[in-house]
Amino acid sequence: MARRRLSKQQKNRIQAIQEKRRGRLDSKARQSLSAAGESPPQEGRVIIRHGATLGIMDAQGKLYRCQTRQNIGHPVCGDWVIWQQVDETTGVVTALLPRNSVLSRPDYSGRQKPLAANITQLVIVLAPRPEPSGYLLDQYLVTAETIAIPPLIAINKLDLLEGGLEHEFLQRFDPYRSIGYPVIGVSAKREHGLDLLIDKLKDETSILLGQSGVGKSSLVNALLPTMSVETGRLSDATGLGRHTTSAATCYSLPQGGELIDSPGVRSFRLTDLSQQELERGFTEFHPFLGRCRFHNCSHDHEPGCAIQAAMESGEINPLRLENFLRLSQAVGR
Repeated sequence: MARRRLSKQQKNRIQAIQEKRRGRLDSKARQSLSAAGESPPQEGRVIIRHGATLGIMDAQGKLYRCQTRQNIGHPVCGDWVIWQQVDETTGVVTALLPRNSVLSRPDYSGRQKPLAANITQLVIVLAPRPEPSGYLLDQYLVTAETIAIPPLIAINKLDLLEGGLEHEFLQRFDPYRSIGYPVIGVSAKREHGLDLLIDKLKDETSILLGQSGVGKSSLVNALLPTMSVETGRLSDATGLGRHTTSAATCYSLPQGGELIDSPGVRSFRLTDLSQQELERGFTEFHPFLGRCRFHNCSHDHEPGCAIQAAMESGEINPLRLENFLRLSQAVGR
């Protein structure tokens, strides 16, 4: 079902409510900052966020429940911040440190709302069922290219395929391997079925993307066998209680690396892009951009199109070009 558009009056009402809420929260943050007194500023990491509550980890690995000043921006899971301790369990965030990367999506007003920060890898999860969509996969890959975060394509639930069907299914992604995207097969139900994925997650801060039903939750549970213990520890430290399981959270993986689990990513879709941004999102287009006869070429029907010529010569996969044209129409170009 299509999302109902909000009227201008509804948007203004929502904005007014949010401004009032932000004002109350900022007042609490100022009170906390006053209570911090001469406590020295220190660097910390946002490990969990739920609403206005942040779980900040200090250099010794201890978690604090923190408020945040309104004027510093919108800290999210994965952010590095400057904060001051108020007491043994609480603190206040006073500054947001520069991000290396950020994954965002539009809010109700069309403005970009950050979901997670300082990610070093997007793990795009597909499965034999539901039937994988190349169109959706290409949206994820364009996002990865646009925000300059390396992607990994993980084909989950391979235990559903038997005999040569597994090999045949994985061959469908050879066009992506040929243009430089890593593709691995995994199964949370097989012994050693996650070894390849675990190896790829080491020394990275990763986040899982994928449509409903591909097994993202099963992967998270398999990768984090002590997740219930970790969730309890975070709940005790931040006071979030049952909300901990629905909050964006950064977990440390036993074999190394970090995994950000964010509910906001579950409905993630490509944001609005210009024609040039969309073109740059298809990595195999790069050698041919700027070589079309017309500077505003849509790469659909114009004579002298370098992209169409590359497709005809086998340098660009026809399905990738087809998905580019669909995306170009979808964003109104």
